[in-house]
Amino acid sequence: MIIAIDGPAGTGKSTIAKILAERLGITFLNSGSFYRAVTLYLVRNNIPYTNPDDVVKIASELDMDYVNSHLILNGEDVEPFLHSDEVDAHAAQVSAIVPLRHIVNEKLRKITGKISVVCEGRDITTVVFPNADYKFYLDASLDVQAERRFKQGVSNLSLEEIKESIRKRDEIDKNKAEGSLKIAPDAMYIDTSHLTIEQVCEIIVNKIHV
Repeated sequence: MIIAIDGPAGTGKSTIAKILAERLGITFLNSGSFYRAVTLYLVRNNIPYTNPDDVVKIASELDMDYVNSHLILNGEDVEPFLHSDEVDAHAAQVSAIVPLRHIVNEKLRKITGKISVVCEGRDITTVVFPNADYKFYLDASLDVQAERRFKQGVSNLSLEEIKESIRKRDEIDKNKAEGSLKIAPDAMYIDTSHLTIEQVCEIIVNKIHV
């Protein structure tokens, strides 16, 4: 079984997907972690992302795995570093590289070949798993997105700076040549702006027949 969840940042996707996976006893998979891991490697090694061919070559040689909901990069658990301000600043541009998306998508499909998952990202319902058993699109107002991100306490940016960062990132995601952020026709749309995490989880669970 594949439960696919899309939507912009700050809508509760990761938290909700993790809770659902635990409640249903299946694996949580965050597609964005793979792009963020590539971005982290580039940042750490001062490699610009402006040459797509270089990025794709590097990514194809990286050892990336997903263990217990943590991204393992070349044997290192890099989950704690994937949401740093530096990675946030460049992840959308890196993930817009089309050949890199093909590499990540194949990896995601390989991982889900034999297990049931809750997978969240930007194009999970439309590109990665268009035939997913269940599809959901979570959304929220920009103010709510920024406030949630700010309260996570993982950024050194001000609330207004976070708001502008999310706005730019969502704009990039919605205009990607491939794998753009959009609502699949058969996905259930949920505005989480005024809902608690538990309320969103209940809405989704009530739509899933296990």
